[in-house]
Amino acid sequence: MSGRPAPCSPAEIGSLFLFEKLAPEQLGRLCGEGRVEMFDPGPVYAEGDPATCFYVMIEGTVVLSRRVGGDDVEVNRTSQPGVYAGAMQAYLGDRVRQVYNSSMRVTEPTRFFVLPADTFASVMQEWFPMAVHLLEGLFFGTKNTQRAIGQRERLLALGSLSAGLTHELNNPAAAAVRATATLRERVAKMRHKLAVISSGTYDRECLADLIEIQERTADRVGKAPALSPLEASDREDLLTDWLDDHGLAEGWRLAPTFVQAGLDVDWLEQVAAAVDDDMLPGAIGWLNYTVETELLMDEIEDSTARISHLVDAAKQYSQLDRAPYQVADVHELLDSTLLMLSGKIGRRIVVVKEYDRTLPKVPAYPAELNQVWTNLIDNAVAAIDDAGGEGTLTVRTAFDGDRLVVEFGDTGPGVAPEIRSRIFDPFFTTKPVGEGTGLGLDISWRIVVDKHHGGIEVESEPGDTRFRVLLPLTAADPDSPPEEAV
Repeated sequence: MSGRPAPCSPAEIGSLFLFEKLAPEQLGRLCGEGRVEMFDPGPVYAEGDPATCFYVMIEGTVVLSRRVGGDDVEVNRTSQPGVYAGAMQAYLGDRVRQVYNSSMRVTEPTRFFVLPADTFASVMQEWFPMAVHLLEGLFFGTKNTQRAIGQRERLLALGSLSAGLTHELNNPAAAAVRATATLRERVAKMRHKLAVISSGTYDRECLADLIEIQERTADRVGKAPALSPLEASDREDLLTDWLDDHGLAEGWRLAPTFVQAGLDVDWLEQVAAAVDDDMLPGAIGWLNYTVETELLMDEIEDSTARISHLVDAAKQYSQLDRAPYQVADVHELLDSTLLMLSGKIGRRIVVVKEYDRTLPKVPAYPAELNQVWTNLIDNAVAAIDDAGGEGTLTVRTAFDGDRLVVEFGDTGPGVAPEIRSRIFDPFFTTKPVGEGTGLGLDISWRIVVDKHHGGIEVESEPGDTRFRVLLPLTAADPDSPPEEAV
């Protein structure tokens, strides 16, 4: 937007703090190559537009705002003469994308000294060569440092996740190995018992009945009801008494296995009715091995299913086999991240999920949102550890107008008011030296705000800290995903 031309006075612009040290000939050049413009209340330039001019306010009131989600959030409002905005990085040339990083409007008639971006770049390089070199070094050095430490942060997170995943995988894998070894032993004993039975003087009909009972027993194992400890104990007592009454030694040892398989006294009576008294001990022993092998196979199946589930969660978390930008279910992303971090969360922290399952999928970079969840959960766990190590982590999803909100709440000591405004700054951390890079929340902010056009809010008091991530329900431009955050 262009304003109305106004006279440019070297003496007037020389009174502004930005130019007060310039020589008269330098002020004359500025007035000659720049211009003074009067703007009526309204917009001056918009965030994301090509940065073509450098603005210095002479008098009036300016408001700077940033776009967060679908809202414009005011970041500065001032009437201080000499404040500047616009193409402030023009001296870097085409090495960085030259766009306005905020929107500017005026709330009353306001005069600006306006300098074209290329003129501003030339003036900076001619008049302040050393300062330009220092600024370039600061700008690119900071970017490189952020990128390097950001990569280190990701590697540290990956190492932590790998350790947690290894721990989680080890338990079912070890269980499967133990169950397999035991299963091999039980199958060998079952073959031996079958050989003993088959070598006896039993008729074919009796053996057929026993085989039929074995089939029904195996089928019953897979349908065993869940019993309370008291119910299981009572049933074990009944089975033990029945086995003792029928002359089976060590009935107390067989009873728990039968109860776990869902077998009862009625089932034992069916077995006793199908075989002769002298065959009953061998038949019960053989069926015991049948039950044990079925239970062991169930344990192996559960263990391998758990391993498969963990591998699926790791793939979901890393998004290795998926497109970088896609329509994603935040609940799947949250569940995979919580599972990957379960080792770090531990048993002393209670995880509460309050999901609104009516929420739609959203356009997003899922792998990067998982990084946001990781950073926020990691901070919540650290906060709870600071408060003694026991507490509650609450993960909630809900609608917030035309946005989706993901909230992480913890019962830690809270974020002190005096540092609340700094927690998203690069390299700011409250963790001891060597334990934090200060980039976790900065990276999260850039992923959510810059890349997804969303927002992050924080509310905190002792015992109740909540980080809220707000994501738009629809893409800002479906044909052009958000630009990748640096």
